[in-house]
Amino acid sequence: MQLSDSISRFTVFLKRNGPLATLRRAAVVVKRFLVSGNTVVFWCDLATHPTDAPALPSSLKLDRTRNEAEISPQDLHRMTIFWNPKLARRNIKERLQQGASLWTLRFEGKLAAYGWTIQGHTIEPHYFRLVPEDVHLFDFLVFPEYRGQGLNPLLVNQILHKLAAESRGRAFIEVAEWNKAQLCSLKKTPFIRLGLARKTMIFGYTVLAWAPDRPVGQ
Repeated sequence: MQLSDSISRFTVFLKRNGPLATLRRAAVVVKRFLVSGNTVVFWCDLATHPTDAPALPSSLKLDRTRNEAEISPQDLHRMTIFWNPKLARRNIKERLQQGASLWTLRFEGKLAAYGWTIQGHTIEPHYFRLVPEDVHLFDFLVFPEYRGQGLNPLLVNQILHKLAAESRGRAFIEVAEWNKAQLCSLKKTPFIRLGLARKTMIFGYTVLAWAPDRPVGQ
């Protein structure tokens, strides 16, 4: 993330939440980076993954979007209001232009969760180079009112079934080591833990270090 983007997000958060909440948020971010700045990388073999997805409950609906024009104004607002709307809209536009797909999960017609995939490359520097058949899953979000209902692993599993019908490569996803909820969520998917890594940008270059792996919770 560019420095200007970080400053913009900080400014928006400050205006919305005030100085006290901003200081608390900054302390959490610094603590997470210093204490547990590692990322857990996972992979899944799409070549051996079944292509038939279990039927969703009638209250849920999965959609895939590859074009910005297909995103309704209501969904766009809901997806971008969480953070910096200007930066969020720019990110959505750039991702779709680079060939990414936006997967949305609706509960009774309302957007409940979403995630992104892109094949053959990644939006930002990754932990290793992807080949054309590989797919990267990233930036998954379940809206607060729908958390705790198992929607994230359900969405990930549905996407993997769809991807397996299109690609015989590998799927990759990563989670911050401090994000215990997301790590537990991935246990309910076919993703296999690959390793523990730390990625840092220094003067425009990506510096990558693989750490000794350890079980979740240690």
